[in-house]
Amino acid sequence: MYETYDNKWDIEEKENSKWTSPPVKKRPTGSQGLADMDEYALQRRRPKFVAIKKIYVTSSPTRILNELELLADLRGCDSVCPLITAFRHTDQVVAILPYFRHTDFREYFRKMTVPDMRIYFRSLFTALAAVHAKGILHRDIKPTNFLYEPEKKRGVLVDFGLAEWEGTDTKPCLCLESADKRRHRVSTSVAAQMGPSNGYPRNDSRPSRRANRAGTRGFRAPEVLFKCTSQTTKIDIWSAGVILLTILSKRFPFFNSADDVEAMIEIATIFGLRRMKPCAFLHGTFFETSIPTIGQAGFSLEKIILWSTCRSEGNTDENPLTDDEKMAVGFLSRCLELDPNKRISAEEALDHEFLREDVYTDEDEMHML
Repeated sequence: MYETYDNKWDIEEKENSKWTSPPVKKRPTGSQGLADMDEYALQRRRPKFVAIKKIYVTSSPTRILNELELLADLRGCDSVCPLITAFRHTDQVVAILPYFRHTDFREYFRKMTVPDMRIYFRSLFTALAAVHAKGILHRDIKPTNFLYEPEKKRGVLVDFGLAEWEGTDTKPCLCLESADKRRHRVSTSVAAQMGPSNGYPRNDSRPSRRANRAGTRGFRAPEVLFKCTSQTTKIDIWSAGVILLTILSKRFPFFNSADDVEAMIEIATIFGLRRMKPCAFLHGTFFETSIPTIGQAGFSLEKIILWSTCRSEGNTDENPLTDDEKMAVGFLSRCLELDPNKRISAEEALDHEFLREDVYTDEDEMHML
């Protein structure tokens, strides 16, 4: 079945390479027999390399079927890893995927220039646009799930083990309601439990909140942390923004929280209480803290990047960002928008000046030469 796929990322044979095919014998002639002809045909056939994914035996049959159906539905999507086939051996389900040569993210992300970032994220958002167009949430966007080869300047999105179709949540979140209706419902619920005084209710009878929290620590969107029950494809955009922030700041991992509470604190330290409180209220909850490092205004992404790269110690006039870097930060701010309704979509991202192919700067042209 491998021959039915045009694997643009397939391994190229090179001389003196461990991947090189054995030398092809001279074509048999005369009465050498059918066996020699079969051996000639076998050696002449180019070797195919595949990736074998063993799905955990502890996974439920429903989750296994969901992943395989998603992969089958995404066949033909640009920059998305296709499913070749799948089979079951005893109690082990195995998925066969094309092999993609790639480089470890930690080996190249600190060396990336803005033109490099533009190429990387255009490839990533091309994949996300294809996935989101089918109404699918990947739910685990991170560097290790986007196999990128800097030399080839192309990447492929893999690992749909946590993916799901959009709209599978049965209970709508308050973020889908109007601001006035949401404010009334939240205030009524809290007042009934807490009364006129401040603090937490002694016996909170409100039902517990359940929501999908799948994903990797440090890459979860705010709505996932606040247990939004109406999560959309915008959660993947936030995760992609964290990758861009990691590259611009040259710090990996950028967020390194141990749990959801620490993750919220890390985000609040950057964005400040003034923006974090409305974000929590959007999903029908509150965000309060007395931690002194979390201010009201927070910090700009530009300052975060300058401080992380040790280019400025409190004075952003020293070694300021270049015009290309400012463009990248502008795009980053659209990805790291706390309100998912205002966050840029994958389709819109491809039309942003940072990713558009028809927008080139002098630095881009020098890089391409």
